[in-house]
Amino acid sequence: MFEEQTISSDYIYTGKNISLRVDTVETKNKGYQKREIIEHKGAVGIVAINENNEVILIKQFRKSVEKFLWEIPAGKIEQGETPKETALRELEEETGYIANNIKLINKFYTSPGFSNQKIYLFLATDLEKSDKEYDSMKYIETHLIKFDDVIDMVLSNDIEDAKTSLGILFTKNLL
Repeated sequence: MFEEQTISSDYIYTGKNISLRVDTVETKNKGYQKREIIEHKGAVGIVAINENNEVILIKQFRKSVEKFLWEIPAGKIEQGETPKETALRELEEETGYIANNIKLINKFYTSPGFSNQKIYLFLATDLEKSDKEYDSMKYIETHLIKFDDVIDMVLSNDIEDAKTSLGILFTKNLL
């Protein structure tokens, strides 16, 4: 096995959510190649299930794919937050629900070929409605869907978002 050695790194773009850097690396045959890498601070996804065995899914427009997608509540980790704190905050901001029980079920890199983004998946239960309303709720449709129906949505490819599919399938194995 060969570990590439970084010779230099140049930041091409630094934004609010991501940064793009180009690394020059030494390869196994002593040549040099460029690696384009997107840096991301990490994110969470929350599989929230209520007492009626319904999953909270959101439907929102995603500009990158130019369509509406079914997703679990999710969001990026802010400076100084733990993944668990982010999960609790995002669940309330996007859905208006508070979880009295939340646990990490898995974590994974989304596309390690070009990004360091890691997503932490949580299972949230013992939910109660919050009395707060957030601006994000104006742009997101919230749906309560029976767990078995959400499994069918994953298997029929009605859910195309990877973190959502993985979160639902991991949860299925836990329940």
